[in-house]
Amino acid sequence: MSVTPLAPAPAFRGRIGRDPRSGHYAVPRRYRLHLSPGHDDCLGIAVVHALLGLDEICPVTLLDPRPDCPDGGYAALRPLYEASAHHYRGPAVVPVLSDGWSGRIVSTHARHITRDLARYFTSVTGPVLYPRGTEAETEAVEELCARSTDPEALPGVLDALENRLSAHPYVLGDRLTAADVEVWAALVRRDTPHGADDHPALWSHVRRLTALPAFGRHLTGRPA
Repeated sequence: MSVTPLAPAPAFRGRIGRDPRSGHYAVPRRYRLHLSPGHDDCLGIAVVHALLGLDEICPVTLLDPRPDCPDGGYAALRPLYEASAHHYRGPAVVPVLSDGWSGRIVSTHARHITRDLARYFTSVTGPVLYPRGTEAETEAVEELCARSTDPEALPGVLDALENRLSAHPYVLGDRLTAADVEVWAALVRRDTPHGADDHPALWSHVRRLTALPAFGRHLTGRPA
């Protein structure tokens, strides 16, 4: 079945714990993630969720890599979208962070979701994915990764990341952070015309992360 999205999904940008008036308090088992392994925006969320060990705190509903609706959405998500947007008619797409108390969507914004999971549901034993003082650098890496989808910008993006990883074992220095997850999710499925030999430190880092269960087990083929 071919899928052709008819309209963009609305941007839900609620935040956990950010605005008390929203009622989105950080309560374990209140929220649920709806992800698809075939969707690139879900990949980083799934890795962060695994690194932080949040299976019990924020359960995941894993949808098929291939959407089951003609508009590119999922039938299982339609009730959430219709409850969250009046007269909603667009595709019901992933990723979704839903609120079990209200039956509505909190957010469909991948980076907001990962930040809120890491900030409000991080475990004592899990990594600190957003260390204090690295906000500007993390955002700079996110911008680089966003540009990686542009073929003209890609060589410069890879060069910049190669420079970082030639100087340090991880993107921001000596420990794993959300910036590494961002780079891995942006590049792990990407075939580039430059090859691994042109950016050895970068592609070695991608392979090293893929070998970790929290990363590699989320890989699957894209929907056709």
